[in-house]
Amino acid sequence: MSDSEHRFGEWVAVRRHGHVAELVLDRPKAMNAVSTEMARRIAEATTALAADRDVRTVVLTSTHPRAFCVGADLKERNSLTDAELVRQRPLARAAYTGVLELPVPVVAAVHGFALGGGFELALSCDVIVADTTAVVGLPEVSVGVIPGGGGTQLLPRRVGAARAAELVFSARRVDASEARELGLVDELVPEGEDRTEALALAARMAANSPVGLRAAKRALRLGHGLDLRTGLEVEDAAWRSVAFSGDRAEGVAAFNEKRKPDWPGE
Repeated sequence: MSDSEHRFGEWVAVRRHGHVAELVLDRPKAMNAVSTEMARRIAEATTALAADRDVRTVVLTSTHPRAFCVGADLKERNSLTDAELVRQRPLARAAYTGVLELPVPVVAAVHGFALGGGFELALSCDVIVADTTAVVGLPEVSVGVIPGGGGTQLLPRRVGAARAAELVFSARRVDASEARELGLVDELVPEGEDRTEALALAARMAANSPVGLRAAKRALRLGHGLDLRTGLEVEDAAWRSVAFSGDRAEGVAAFNEKRKPDWPGE
């Protein structure tokens, strides 16, 4: 159940569950293959979500029973001229960047195939919840290209350079249990429970300060890969952005009064 649903074109929807927004991939006839039009709509949806201050967390889900997303629409790609492919590239990038740069925590709910660009959409999220049917991988070199939705940068940040190299260069698919062992996904749940568990996790996150959530994500993302001293400066700047906020005052008051906080969100 959801409070409301807004569609972005035919294949992308946003459902609201209180402060949790569910970004839904809904192109079942193509197993959510990302076409130019679908990429455009993902970018539009993420732009709207980023601007909505009432959204505290986002969950990325799929309506297809056997696939999260199988990556780029190769049938469409095969029909494009070189010039058309060049023009299409910024639209494709905008979809992945839109998910990656959402200012609130994002949880992916993965089942079935999450391959190529599909796995890159999941990698663009902060946490990946997968069920036991999940199969993930970046097989792009097997069709003569490379991961182009952030995979060469995001995967090493998850599993290290050598492991990422092995996975990208071999183009192999990884089943759910190994994916959990390698850190390709964060939580492994029973078949059919990925969406439920991801929404529950997002709801637990959304119960916290919206100002704190955004600042914490900013510090985590901006500080990653920096030397420790510089990273601590990033953290300090994020701390200063929340230390004198209404959320901080309410959080302390609620703790002292032994009640749930009523976050002002500012």
